[in-house]
Amino acid sequence: MTTSSSEPVTYAYAVARAHPDLAASLTGRVGVTGAPVRLITEGAGEEGAGEIVLVVSQVPAADFGEAGLRRHLEDLDWLEAVARAHHAVVEGVAARTPALPLRLATVYLDDGSARAMLRSAVRLFTERLDHLADQVEWGVKIYVEATADSSGASSAEDASEPAPASSGADLTPGRAYLRARRRQRNDREAAYRAAQEAAERVAVVARAHATDRAAHRPQQGVLAGDTGENVFNDAFLVPRGHSEAFRTEAADAGRGLAGVRVEVTGPWAPYSFAVPQDAPPDTDTTTGAPTDRPGTPGATDPPGTPGSDGDGNTGDAGNGSDSDSTRDGSDRGGTARGGPP
Repeated sequence: MTTSSSEPVTYAYAVARAHPDLAASLTGRVGVTGAPVRLITEGAGEEGAGEIVLVVSQVPAADFGEAGLRRHLEDLDWLEAVARAHHAVVEGVAARTPALPLRLATVYLDDGSARAMLRSAVRLFTERLDHLADQVEWGVKIYVEATADSSGASSAEDASEPAPASSGADLTPGRAYLRARRRQRNDREAAYRAAQEAAERVAVVARAHATDRAAHRPQQGVLAGDTGENVFNDAFLVPRGHSEAFRTEAADAGRGLAGVRVEVTGPWAPYSFAVPQDAPPDTDTTTGAPTDRPGTPGATDPPGTPGSDGDGNTGDAGNGSDSDSTRDGSDRGGTARGGPP
């Protein structure tokens, strides 16, 4: 996308089903960079029947053009601020009408380019909005705690080991170190097995309450925080009427499992399901799904990282973290990823 850095460009937040009160609900709402949020309309039927709208605001090309996005790529504070503003707009729209969240930093040269995109994908957007109506997204993460043996529980292997002899040879620093390392390894392996069991419990809950599932890569580095190793990071599409049951039962999946923590977040707008899960990668380059839903208090993982797609708009290109347009499709069977080192 090439434009003068002094000109504004059109930032798109979501595609939504038209609603009589939507425009009024956005009055006074500001989005990214504090710009007023507004609607671009493109009818999909007679008298607005099935009409969809694009939720947008203007942003400076200096920050959201190709050069600006490259400059901000590694600025996590900037990305988090953009993510929070983006998410606030999406959630406000989704509270009023079915909405398809767009990728962080989806930007068009102008309103005309944004309207052309909307017009070209009316059928796809309408079908997805129909599918997602009255459904929300819940995220479930499973962690193997960094100090899995701190609870004092020991594995069966440790329990079967004889007590150390009292001879001087058994008390040497070398033997003590090796024994401690062996016990640590056994505890770690037990925690991974427990995480596998927790993932299987989540799968049972999902079969009872969810209509779709998106498997994401476990988070690493700064996105994972310092509370253990993330081995399972999936999103579930759940009817609103099942939300409370799903949340309660999924959160209970770690009960009685030493060294495992289950985290349930939501409900969110359906970021992970804006594009069908079985769609080819190039089905649509404007919609995507952040692996971790943005804007939560204290969140350190904004929903993806912006980059240009070279086709008149910019979207998520990823930066090695959990990109909202990249999914690990190699393991979708409800199992915990990861394993003992």
